[in-house]
Amino acid sequence: MLGDGGREALIFNLLKLTPRRPGQYKKPAAPVANLFPYLTFHLTLLSMAAITDNTARAFNDLVEINKTAVKGYQEAAEGVSNPQLKSELSHFSQQRAQFASELEQQAQQMGVNTRAEGTIEGAVMDAAATVHRGWINIKSAITGQDDNAILGECETGDAAALQTYETALKAEGLPAEAQALVQKQHAEILAAKNKVTSLKGQVR
Repeated sequence: MLGDGGREALIFNLLKLTPRRPGQYKKPAAPVANLFPYLTFHLTLLSMAAITDNTARAFNDLVEINKTAVKGYQEAAEGVSNPQLKSELSHFSQQRAQFASELEQQAQQMGVNTRAEGTIEGAVMDAAATVHRGWINIKSAITGQDDNAILGECETGDAAALQTYETALKAEGLPAEAQALVQKQHAEILAAKNKVTSLKGQVR
């Protein structure tokens, strides 16, 4: 994605102009100067299109896997009998809701639409979410009233999330700010998964 300086340099290059000195460009007289808003607008659109092509799918997957984890962890919290586990799992549910919100805000800044609600595609993604995002057996674990089994499903869900984050980090054209956010969330999910593993060892 072109920054402000890169966009300005490209505009002047397109107009065959040279700077008075490094870092300072002399804007041409009208009517050529009238091209500046037009060129800037279209270069911005091109940058957003490139970002959308390279990262929209990755960001959609990240948002969806966090929304699925919100439900999965909440169901897990309701299903365990240990009060400490209930508190920890509820915290992770709230954490993933925050992650989804942060990702949606970042996507909006990049011009990426992550909202598929109300569409056939959105309905299919929601129906398939537990199958493809690691939470397929959470309900049966809850029915069995086995805290260790429930924690195991949480581990599986986070393992799927980590894979999705690692795929997103490999996406071409991911802006630095977005990459930093994805890396931060990846690290926190890994820490959560390790915490769940530790809790499994404490459950009797």
